[in-house]
Amino acid sequence: MSEDQRAVVIGGGLAGATAALRLADAGLRTELVESRPRLGGLAFSFPRASPVGELAVDNGQHVYLRCCDAYRWFLDRVDGTALAPLQRRLDVPVLDAASGRLGRLRRTAAPVPLHLAAGLARYPHLSPLERLRAGRAALALRRLDLTDPALDEVDFGSWLRRHGQSSRAVEALWDLVGVATLNARADDVSLALAAKVFRTGLLTAPGAADIGWAEVPLGELHDTRTRAALDRAGVRVRTSARAKALHAAPDGTWRVTVAGGPERQETLEAGTVVLAVPQDTAARLLPDGALDGREALRGIGAAPILNVHVVYDRTVLDRPLLAALGTPVQWIFDRTRASGLSALPGAGRSQYLALSQSAAQDDIDRPVAELRARYLPELERLLPAARTAEVRDFFVTRERTATFAPTPGVGRLRPNSCTRAPGLYLAGSWIATGWPATMEGAVRSGLTAAREALARLGRTHDDDLQETAWA
Repeated sequence: MSEDQRAVVIGGGLAGATAALRLADAGLRTELVESRPRLGGLAFSFPRASPVGELAVDNGQHVYLRCCDAYRWFLDRVDGTALAPLQRRLDVPVLDAASGRLGRLRRTAAPVPLHLAAGLARYPHLSPLERLRAGRAALALRRLDLTDPALDEVDFGSWLRRHGQSSRAVEALWDLVGVATLNARADDVSLALAAKVFRTGLLTAPGAADIGWAEVPLGELHDTRTRAALDRAGVRVRTSARAKALHAAPDGTWRVTVAGGPERQETLEAGTVVLAVPQDTAARLLPDGALDGREALRGIGAAPILNVHVVYDRTVLDRPLLAALGTPVQWIFDRTRASGLSALPGAGRSQYLALSQSAAQDDIDRPVAELRARYLPELERLLPAARTAEVRDFFVTRERTATFAPTPGVGRLRPNSCTRAPGLYLAGSWIATGWPATMEGAVRSGLTAAREALARLGRTHDDDLQETAWA
């Protein structure tokens, strides 16, 4: 097989796995190189020897929405759709820690925007005037032109204030959704990205924002099943192998230097290379002249996410998820079944909760003891049953560079998939997908890289996602 019919994908996260699957499906002999011993990138799981037994722990709580067509395609491609079901209809319980009042963000089957009207009208955490103004702001978002580059220079918080949103409305509605999806608060978010999230999720179709999440460890989906899908497609997967250098050969092909151990190094040759790595790694590997403003990639900042994991000796939360206001706690998920806790001998009624804390700059470096002292009392405020429950395990996971920072102006720093070097492409949630740093954005970037590569080679390819109705 000639070198132009070979492809190397560097990076085994969702972007890289997607690109490799697409390239192999089109007939290219494809190799995937991943520096870690596993696939999955920043959405993975690991075993933990807990006092209650061995748990399968996700590094962070990852969710997706019904409108995430690319990630849903990926789940189907790796035979994982049934393991990450969607809500039948959007329903998010929201508890105010100060008042103890529970509200819900819900939708109906009515046409957009009426599908949210009934839920907003009954939402107790906003006054009647704040609800009316929130509806008007949503309609104003719907009228924005997402192709206007000026939106990227404006911060979402300023836009909300200009459209009559109080600080309470920002906390109880806009940031409740925005922090979880954008990993930043409204004042630190590009209006372009915020508008993309709210318009696509809430203002395109009734069911677009229905939430889905894995009922198994993420490693089952993003590593085990993904490896199996890659193997079936004929992709050679190399884990614990780091790409050290990338060079263009005189014949127009590429040479990828890969180190698989302290004394093991080899060179892979291919006509197509996809760099599906973080932006700083891409800046290091890209050859001179391959990308205008290569150093600008280092200007794309990173934002952290902290996850707090608590195992109680009894059930303290009687629903699968809960969002909170007036407390450091943001979102709580019941991970009892997904972690394997419910199947452990002697687990009894033990419950495993994961707190997903986005935009966690203030907490990301706090010692575990401080985080325990900070979050356990807050859980007792929110969940009365936790006040008499025993904490059987407490630990944290930290992703200091969980996402790119969606700050105003970031759009002009995000490159397209194609580089100036023929046969070399970029993938990753940080490239110019139009989406924030989500699993959806990562998969879309891999699809784009493969599409561009195959088009250059004159290969036919099927790039139609198997979309279903969002209603």
